[in-house]
Order: sequence, then C-alpha cells, then structure tokens
Amino acid sequence: MNVVIIEDEALASDQLGDMILEFDSGSRILTILESVEESVEWFRTNKHPDLIFLDIQLEDDLSFAIFDQVEINCPVIFTTAFDEYAIRAFKLKSIDYLLKPIVQDDLENAMKKYKEMTPSLSGQPDIREVIQQIRVMQRTFRERFAVKVGQKIRTFNTDEVAWFLSYDGVTTAQLKDGKSYVVDLSLGRLQEELDPTKFFRINRKMLISLESISEVHIFSGSRLKLELLPNPEMEVLVSIDRVTGFKNWLDDSRD
Repeated sequence: MNVVIIEDEALASDQLGDMILEFDSGSRILTILESVEESVEWFRTNKHPDLIFLDIQLEDDLSFAIFDQVEINCPVIFTTAFDEYAIRAFKLKSIDYLLKPIVQDDLENAMKKYKEMTPSLSGQPDIREVIQQIRVMQRTFRERFAVKVGQKIRTFNTDEVAWFLSYDGVTTAQLKDGKSYVVDLSLGRLQEELDPTKFFRINRKMLISLESISEVHIFSGSRLKLELLPNPEMEVLVSIDRVTGFKNWLDDSRD
C-alpha cells in the first residue's frame, strides 16, 4: 500500500509514518508533503497513492485548497485537532479521521476501515462533500444584534433569539425572555449569517432556533406542526418542501 502524508510538523509526520509501518510493514511512505503548494506540485507530477493522511491546517493554507487545484480521487484519512462537534462531518460522510495527538489504536482502526472500503472504491465518500461540510463549520456566524429602540441602541446575543418572523416586509426577532425587536435584515440574509446547525427556516415567514422547539406534531399527512417557546400565538407549520430538510436538521443537530 502506497501512502502519502501531508503534515507540516516534522515530528508529527515522522511519528505517523512509524505508526503506519508498525501496523503494516508492507506499506510504503511515498513522500511527506508540508504545504499546499508542495502538495499540488507533487500530485500534478506523480502517480497518486492508495491512501492519503491529510492534516487540515498546513503552513501556507488549509489543506482543502489542494483539492481546488488538482483532482484527487484516492481515499483520505484526516488528521485534525478539530473539536468533537466539528469532526462529525467526517462521521456523516464515512471518512475516517485521527484526532491529534494520534494514538496507535486509533490509527489501526482507521487503517482497518480503509482496508474494508478498498474493494469497492465506488462506495468511497466524495471528498469534496466532506470539505464543503467542514468549510461551513469554519465560517464565522453572527453572534449578536444591535437594534434601534426609540432613541437608544439595544443589543442582544444570537443565542437569546427563539425565532424570527417576517411579515409585510418587516422582520422581528422574538427573544426567549418574551421581548421582541425589529431587525433590519431579511430572512434570507439571516440564513446566511446564522449558524445553520442552530437555526432553520421552516417556511417563507419563519426562521426558528433549535432551542425554541418544545413539540413537533405530525399534521395533515406528512406536514409538521410545531410548538415553540415562547408561544407565537399562531399556527406554526413546516412547509411541505422543507419537511425532509427539517427532519434531517433535527436529527443532525441532536446527535
């Protein structure tokens, strides 16, 4: 098995190479690459390996930039210092990862998983999908709002918001404590600025937070009816075309 290690810390790459060979002495470490630039050049001029061990943060850029410049189809095992939430992207796409500092047992489990996947390369996850998932996680999302209330400016944090309602071109933020404020943003703009794991647009008029949901009822066939806190004193339905996405969002967010 031919392996390429992409890692900019010499000690870490040397240790990883030793661990790979300890598990499979027949493996061959073709090269150790330390930057995006070096990696792109190598993949353009060499036959690609059977497996890549890829550190996410390299000295010149995130390693995802490699895939923007050269087509790579072989399996990847990430090595990462990301937190437990972020690495869910790897699990969801069935790509394995090694959380630093790497230990031998974890490496062996990842290698065994790779060997089990090898006979059916068509079943390999799309690396571009995984990269997109992680890029979304790396985005910086809005943390607070500043709104005008009379002659004063009031601020509140995003995690204080239960839901947003758009009506007649006016968007209102309903806070968990019962207060509400007009915000100078459309629901579409809010979707772009808020963390999609915490907020979901259930229909044309409402964008809700996960924490605001108290009950979910199956309503009128496949439609869903929600009970929110605080109570909006109106019927809250998930649009038919958003039901599947909403269910996936609930399932993903509550793992």
